[in-house]
Amino acid sequence: MRRAVEFLVTRLLRSRLGIALAIAVLVFGVIGAARLVSGPVDPEAGLSGRPSQPITTVAPEAGDDGVVGSTAPPSPVTRPGALTPEQIADRFIAAWLGGRGGSSDEWHTRLRPLSTPELTEKLSGADPAGVPAQRTTGKPSLRPRTESFVEVLVPLDSGQLRLELVAPDGQWLVDAVDWERT
Repeated sequence: MRRAVEFLVTRLLRSRLGIALAIAVLVFGVIGAARLVSGPVDPEAGLSGRPSQPITTVAPEAGDDGVVGSTAPPSPVTRPGALTPEQIADRFIAAWLGGRGGSSDEWHTRLRPLSTPELTEKLSGADPAGVPAQRTTGKPSLRPRTESFVEVLVPLDSGQLRLELVAPDGQWLVDAVDWERT
């Protein structure tokens, strides 16, 4: 017995294989002890701790909080005496489409009072000859998103123009211009 303990201490525990074996015995010992202490396991429970009922974060009496609602979009709010979003869109479209005959500076001058400073800066290098349409083919349709944000869709002879208008202080200005070919 003495030789076995001496072999274990001097040779086996000082080698890599001996240390790995000692760690494995220790891990299996801890797992076995934990199973003995935890008691019998319910086979129905499994690993998932799913609740039996759905979890609600809103009181059922609070009303509908979904994205799709039955309420109509809010009406755009215009400051008294200021132009409506439809009027601004009509003027912007006329200025945007009417730039082919004049100079680039004249075109930008006509668009500037109808545009936000950000859009004016984005359009600063644009050439009116690059406008992809010549005339409208129908009436613009207004889609209110909030009281101070609307989207206007305009059918053109070569596609559709989409304008985004904002009015943080009740005065409407075009903030974005997007065109798509049909």
